[in-house]
Amino acid sequence: MSPALRRGALALDHGTKRTGFACSDALRITLTPLDAFQGPGDSPELFRAVQSILDERDIDTLLVGWPCNMDGSAGPRAKEVEAFAQRLAQRFPRLRVLCHDERLTTKAAEDLLRDAGHRGRDARARRDSWSALVLLDDWIRSGEPEARRVQPGSA
Repeated sequence: MSPALRRGALALDHGTKRTGFACSDALRITLTPLDAFQGPGDSPELFRAVQSILDERDIDTLLVGWPCNMDGSAGPRAKEVEAFAQRLAQRFPRLRVLCHDERLTTKAAEDLLRDAGHRGRDARARRDSWSALVLLDDWIRSGEPEARRVQPGSA
């Protein structure tokens, strides 16, 4: 997609108890971790939280962390995340919904948090959104692949 035509991206580190968010500007210069959503990953409140972020920001891409095993195969939560990505595509049909390999994002986020001086509860509270930040950065550095694009109505 041409940089002149694209808008920002919102990355989601989907979890069963907490979902982290991070966003980029249209030029992919500024990446920002946002407050994580506290609650079940299948709740209507999570979709309202996504809508709230979309209302505040100019976003055209939702990037969902794809849980992979170290060998690249689908991880144990892959079906749950795929269903979540499908619901996102149905709820927000004008946006691109993409899944991107999230291997080692939590470890990288923990390292970044430690380097930034965050420890204990503070670091744990930020970990999911910083994992989304690492996911977003990796996707951008990878050339923004669309290998796992989710279409509304596909499952």
